[in-house]
Amino acid sequence: MPSDNLPYAADAESPLKEAELAVLRRQYEGEGQFVGVQTKFNYAWGLIKSDKRVEQQLGVKLLTDIFRDHPERRRECLYYLALGNYRLGNYAEARKYNEALLNHEPQNLQSQSLRTLIDDKVAREGLLGVAIISGVALAAGVVGSALWRGMAKRR
Repeated sequence: MPSDNLPYAADAESPLKEAELAVLRRQYEGEGQFVGVQTKFNYAWGLIKSDKRVEQQLGVKLLTDIFRDHPERRRECLYYLALGNYRLGNYAEARKYNEALLNHEPQNLQSQSLRTLIDDKVAREGLLGVAIISGVALAAGVVGSALWRGMAKRR
């Protein structure tokens, strides 16, 4: 597991238990239309730690709302927006939020380790993409060569 080497980014790999998320959901829903910003933040935090993509997406949406509507809470939203986007596979967005936090707090160990996770994931997926493209190009070359030979025999 990548977080074994990066203890500060443990949030990146450890999901919240369903019962723990249910507590946060009940509190959030119980406050209705007058939900407090801290309750909303707590619920969003729990959602991005979920293994369910739809819950992670809702968590990022709630954090984005807090980031937009409550300027005094932006700094604390940055890391979790980066983490949520990382978990969703939106690495460019994750990097954007994480770098914004590192610009303000260059010594933030959570953010530094999340940067490493993001960079490693991008590098791994980039290599996988290159391998796939290479395989497709090789297959196209083989098919093209066979077609070329077939046409040459007909002449």
